[in-house]
Amino acid sequence: MAFAYDKDSDGIVTITMDMDGPVNAMNDQFWPLFKGAMDRIEAEDDLKGVVWTSAKETFFAGGDLNMLKGITPDTVGDLFEQVEATKAVMRRMEKLPVPMVAAINGAALGGGYEICLACNHRIAADNPKTKIGLPEVTLGLLPGGGGVVRLTYLLGLEGAMPFLLEGRQLNPQKALKAGLIHEVVAPDQLLARAKEHILSVQGDEAAVTQPWDTKGYKIPGGPSASPRNAPRIAGAAAMLFKKTRGLMPAPTRILDIMTEAAGRVDFDTAQRYESRRFASLTPLAPTKNMIETLFFGMNKVNGGASRPKDIPRTKIARLGVLGAGMMGQGITYSAAMAGIPVVLKDMSIEAAERGKAYTEKLLNKRVDKGRMTAEQRDAVLALITPTDKTEDVKGCDLIIEAVFEKIDVKNAVLAEHEELLATGGFWGSNTSTLPITRLAGASKKPENFVGLHFFSPVDKMPLLEIIAGDQTSDETLARAFDFARQIKKTPIIVGDKTGFYTSRTISTKMFEALQLVAEGQDPMRVDNLSRLTGMPTGMLSLLDEVQLKLANDIYGTQVEMGLLDPEQEATPEARKMVHELVSQHDRHGRATGKGLYDYTSEGKVIWPGLAAWRKEGTDLPDQDIQDRILFRAVLETLRCLEEGVLRSVADGNVGSILGIGAPVHTGGYIQFVNTYGLDRFVARCEELAAKYGDRFTPPEILKQHASEQKLFA
Repeated sequence: MAFAYDKDSDGIVTITMDMDGPVNAMNDQFWPLFKGAMDRIEAEDDLKGVVWTSAKETFFAGGDLNMLKGITPDTVGDLFEQVEATKAVMRRMEKLPVPMVAAINGAALGGGYEICLACNHRIAADNPKTKIGLPEVTLGLLPGGGGVVRLTYLLGLEGAMPFLLEGRQLNPQKALKAGLIHEVVAPDQLLARAKEHILSVQGDEAAVTQPWDTKGYKIPGGPSASPRNAPRIAGAAAMLFKKTRGLMPAPTRILDIMTEAAGRVDFDTAQRYESRRFASLTPLAPTKNMIETLFFGMNKVNGGASRPKDIPRTKIARLGVLGAGMMGQGITYSAAMAGIPVVLKDMSIEAAERGKAYTEKLLNKRVDKGRMTAEQRDAVLALITPTDKTEDVKGCDLIIEAVFEKIDVKNAVLAEHEELLATGGFWGSNTSTLPITRLAGASKKPENFVGLHFFSPVDKMPLLEIIAGDQTSDETLARAFDFARQIKKTPIIVGDKTGFYTSRTISTKMFEALQLVAEGQDPMRVDNLSRLTGMPTGMLSLLDEVQLKLANDIYGTQVEMGLLDPEQEATPEARKMVHELVSQHDRHGRATGKGLYDYTSEGKVIWPGLAAWRKEGTDLPDQDIQDRILFRAVLETLRCLEEGVLRSVADGNVGSILGIGAPVHTGGYIQFVNTYGLDRFVARCEELAAKYGDRFTPPEILKQHASEQKLFA
């Protein structure tokens, strides 16, 4: 099947898209089918209208990302011509003197929604799986099939910004309210309603004329040069730079196209401008990186690339959470939202009740924003049973302890509760640093013991790091992976070495930044330059968030346990500085208002006491400072891959973006090397190692890939 063509007795043609593969997409197969369908439609006699729909669960999935990530500077021109040809067919669609209706039976995203925008009328089935929008910006792209221009004309600059600059996607009811579609109907009424609409508007010229082709049409909210919109555009540009640091070109280009479309050029010129901006964006490194990781890598990870094979999928029917503090209450919320009954236990019933109240607070916010009904809120709350009684946990097929980060405390909790697991149940320890193999040594069934490192705040952070102890069985790992997907987390499976992957890697970039300060660099300059690499926050600010005291305590514990050798410390001056800040100056971090910064209700300022570490004549080039911070995290990730701590490249890339703040434009710490250039990266590492120490020496896995000229995939 391809495009099924059917003309009924009323003169209405229905095009049912059913391309090869699981979804309809704008690929090499699409173009001749699309053009051929329009050729045939235009040749029809007594045509009353056309319905575009799909035989698949999705209406249309958008562009072929495999094709787009293969675009090079040499093939940009070909892509531009292809995009222009597709747009020409879309213009033929909307210029036809009969109504064109998009009967949206499933998700219509990206190119799929652009096809809908070229129709006069858009009707969506009331389907919970249906999402409507233009999410290209989230993959480093921009809507190139007319989406930027048409949506700007349809909604105006202000109205279109959330959908174009943020990639917001809506369900049918919200899409109707926002003006993205015209109607929502029951799925079994979709085609009948589409045809009914066509027959009802026969002879109505306005019904078959697109707004932007209507004489005298004014874009909602006025043109871009108006006194109302000019400051809005300037404000949006400033916000985009604050968010992207100028490192992700797609949102800036989208705003540029919107500005041109809203009054500076005519509709068709704006369309051609959009095509040029789209085509020239595709070969850029940030675009390739984001497509590779945020689409292909994410699909690999969530699809189970690192999940043990040939083990049946499972679901948790009843969950026990031990500890109702910050982590425990977040885990409880996530599980209850997924429909899992949860027993939340703490030392006192009051503490357990406070843990449940956290979920109630979050749910009330959803109700207030119209994202949930009061009845739905009450149903979720009913799934949570707070308790201080040990026996109430009996029969849970997963128990997660989320207690204080001390081995003796965790061992005591394990001894008290492990036997209460349901037959075949397994145990999860929420820890960011303690070795799982050693924790599992106190278990009667270490094969059923696994590390589950959640990230704070759990209700917002999408990553779950699953740690395999030496005796953790493949079945337990598979069940932990399935639980992560059940609660809508993205799971990576890592090996049990000190710091696992995320804690080990995030510490390198924070302590490299502090090492720079300890060497005499200006702390504000270091913090700002680390932000300008594209990291969500400055590294000194992040260290304050993590808490200087906690970082110092964890390091001390790891040394005491024999997990780290102080003689092998890569950044000794930074470690010494943290110890001095905590023990001599009582600088514990942001939670106490005193860290590398001083925190007040008015904001934060660098602690003046850091001036004691400043040294004249030690200033380094900006690029060296930035590369030292970024390369440390990249190199540590490569070492994790080399040592088997990471099971796949995709786990490293996705985990670094979702869990530890890798700059999004890099596509993650491993993908960064691919587009930086393997030879160039090795050379830069050797240069940094010669100037700043052996911690920048390229690992063997990097040398091997560079010598073979093989990308990390």
